[in-house]
This record gives sequence, structure tokens and C-alpha cells, in this order.
Amino acid sequence: MQFGIFTVGDIRTDPISGQTPSEQQRLEMMVALAEKAEEVGFDVFATGEHHNPPFVASSPTTLLGYIAARTKRIILSTSTTLITTNDPVKIAEDFAVLQNLSGGRVDLMMGRGNTGPVYPWFGKNISDGIPLAIENYALLHHLWRKDVVNWQGKFRTPLTAFTSTPRPLGGIPPFVWHGSVRSPDIAEQAAYYGDGFFANHLFFPKNHFVNLVNHYRDRYEFYGHGTRDQAIVGLGGQVFMHKNSQQALRNFRPYFDNSPVYGGGPSLEEVTDHTPLTVGSPQEVIDKTLTFRETFGDYQRQLFSLDMGGIPLKTALEQLDHFGEILPTLRHEFAANRPKEVPPGPTHPATTT
Repeated sequence: MQFGIFTVGDIRTDPISGQTPSEQQRLEMMVALAEKAEEVGFDVFATGEHHNPPFVASSPTTLLGYIAARTKRIILSTSTTLITTNDPVKIAEDFAVLQNLSGGRVDLMMGRGNTGPVYPWFGKNISDGIPLAIENYALLHHLWRKDVVNWQGKFRTPLTAFTSTPRPLGGIPPFVWHGSVRSPDIAEQAAYYGDGFFANHLFFPKNHFVNLVNHYRDRYEFYGHGTRDQAIVGLGGQVFMHKNSQQALRNFRPYFDNSPVYGGGPSLEEVTDHTPLTVGSPQEVIDKTLTFRETFGDYQRQLFSLDMGGIPLKTALEQLDHFGEILPTLRHEFAANRPKEVPPGPTHPATTT
């Protein structure tokens, strides 16, 4: 079981201090979180990709390459890479460079993106979101596995006798997750290729994501990659901890109320009852996180968000310190009674040599 953190790289005013970080400060914060995550024992650090304000995470491989040079062990991933508006050739090249330089500590999560205006900025139409995701990934999958590619599709110019460089490290492409909050088509795509499926079950009730994960598991088995219990599943979550649960609620409430996602809707208590958002003591975080296994079955990767909505670096680092204390318990509990046939989280062979 792999545990990690992910960031969307949003710039928000801290509702308590009134301070708003600069773009440079926010990027430096993301680097600091990655370094601290490795220090306290996390397995994965992932960054989103956004090309519109108030986000700064527009170039994931640049950010992850910088982090790779400052870390030694942690897996570097995305959450997500926009398969719809990026050129698959550029994705193939950028992540192969990062994979080679980091010694294989790289995977990535494909996603369509949910910001409509971004599509025309890159010459695309949001109504083509699913067809773009299907065609572009088919090409990317091919580029990493064939030394010479001849290809023609609908959404980009043809390729003739093309070789993407560099080649994947040791001839093994980065592991790919397909992330979705809505579409069973993306779960189907993940199952077809035998890739991982990441259900970023933030904001919505868990039953919505149970249906997506079950569809992926069933189709993974249908396509002959293994049993449904051997399918590679990842889940998202959001956490805010304090040793005293009531103090955790008091400390987090201003950020919750200030959030463009949460603010003005159901109360903090209602949201924590019906979604993965966990605000409370470290033991409450352990208890609720363990229910994910009961709901979705054994899975391979759990990522937590802990810096959205204007939360300052000091507070986010404190959250990581709390996680450092509870990660051994989470690992022990998730390992208990885990069937032997359930595979571990994906890693490149180079990281174990």
C-alpha cells in the first residue's frame, strides 16, 4: 500500500492571516511539502496540472524534475496530466526524461480536466473531451512501447517513422493511472489497458465513486488482466488534523468556509459525514481512512490533500508531522489480512535495485 500527498497548487488568501502568497512562494511551498513528505515517510508526491488562475501548477514535469533533484526515495506523480490538451508526443518525451533522471521514481495520472476555457487555449474543444482522451492515450501508449511509430488519427498530424526520445528507462514505461470523478468511459479506458484507476473521491458522496471503481474492477477482469481484486485502484482524500478533534474543527472551519468548493454549501459537519474529508484527531483520521478499504476493497494507493484553500506552509507542515506519527499504524492496518494475490502499489524495477 502506497501513501502520498497531492497538491492542486491553488493560490488563495489565508482567511486567518489575510496574507496571499506570491506565485513563487506557492511553488516553493509545493517543493517544501514534497521534501517534508519524503522525510516523514510518505511514498508519493503528486501535483495537479492547471493553466488558469488561481493555480500555479502549469508545468508538472518542470516542478517534479526540480523535486527529483532534491529527494531520493519518493515517487513523483501527477494528479493529473491533461491528456486532452497536451500533445501525446510531448508527454512521452517529458516523462521519459523525468523517469530517466529520477532513476524510475515517476508515474503519472491521466485526466481530461474540468476547466472548459482551457480547451480552446490549446486549440481543442471540450465537447471532444472523451474522444481526445481515448485517441491521445492510445498514441502515448504506442509511443512508449514501439521504437518506430507510424500513426494517423483525428486530432493531430500523422506520424511517419517517428521515434520519441529518450526511450523509457530500461524499456519500461512509467506506470499510468487514469483519474476520473465522473466518467465511466475513463474507468473503461483504464481497464482496457490494464492500467491503474484513480477515483479522486473528494467533494462527492462515496457511493458515486464505488460505482466507478466497481465498473473498472469488473472490466479489468473482463479484459483478462487478472481478477477484479487484482485491479490497481487509487483513492483521494482530504485531511486536517489536530491532537484535539474539536480544535481541529475550529482551526479548519475558516478554510472550509473560505473554500470556493465548500463555502456556502452544506456545513463542515455534513460534508465530513458524507465525503472523504476528515477533520479531527489523528485517531479519527486512522479510523475513517480504514473505512475506505471496507468500502472499495483492497487498493494500492491513497493520496491526501492538505494544502488547499489558503492553508499556509507552517500549518501544512504540521499536518505532515501528524501523518508521520500515524503512517506506521495505517500501513500495519492496511497490510493486515490483505490477500496475497492483491498486488502492491506500482513501482519501476530500477527503484528496487
